[in-house]
Amino acid sequence: MAAALCVTNVVFAWRRLPESKQKHPPDRAEPRASIWHAAWAVVRHPGRPASRLMSIYAVGMLAFTVFTSILSLYLGMDFGFTDQTVGYVFLYVGALAVVMRSLCLGAIVDRVGEAWAMRLGAFSLAAGLLLYPLPGNFWALAAIMPLVPVGTALLFPSTTALLSGVAQKQELGATMGIAQTFGGIARMLAPILSTTLFQRFGHRVPFYVAGIIVGLVSLLAFQVEPARDDEAL
Repeated sequence: MAAALCVTNVVFAWRRLPESKQKHPPDRAEPRASIWHAAWAVVRHPGRPASRLMSIYAVGMLAFTVFTSILSLYLGMDFGFTDQTVGYVFLYVGALAVVMRSLCLGAIVDRVGEAWAMRLGAFSLAAGLLLYPLPGNFWALAAIMPLVPVGTALLFPSTTALLSGVAQKQELGATMGIAQTFGGIARMLAPILSTTLFQRFGHRVPFYVAGIIVGLVSLLAFQVEPARDDEAL
């Protein structure tokens, strides 16, 4: 099923998505730095707008992957969910994410702008992660659950949109690729971090650590000055 969905995405992108790269005559071509040189520049210059946005994206992805890595284990320990029933929780969270991205995201961005959507997303994700371990019953947890998909729906699309705005047009593909590289590294490290915290410090600790990380990133989000004009709150 997962492979079929990936193939469907490839076909759709190939047939339907327009090419963003503008073609230039050969005499206007400029030398391009390697992808690893560009990635190292992000680490060396964390204060640049693109570097800040990549940091926000990568750390947000790290925290969200920590959440997904141990969610089923946490639900099993605190609420008695099993392999046969935990899927309904993921269905609920996934449905909230779909509704948020398909019906609400555009209106929110139009109202507050991409920068504020990113900040609100980081705050919602941090709040959701910090509150997840607190409810004493599942219905209270179900009321808290929307904070995480709402946060990711606002944070990640807005961050990538802002990143495309600050990137140089001739380096847009490389810039977005570097962001995905850091996101991929975060997705590799997150399961190691979450399971280590889970085993050594308790099954609630990964949520607190992830929430604190995103909370710190939400402060960084207020230092981002988007290249494009955003509407004020």
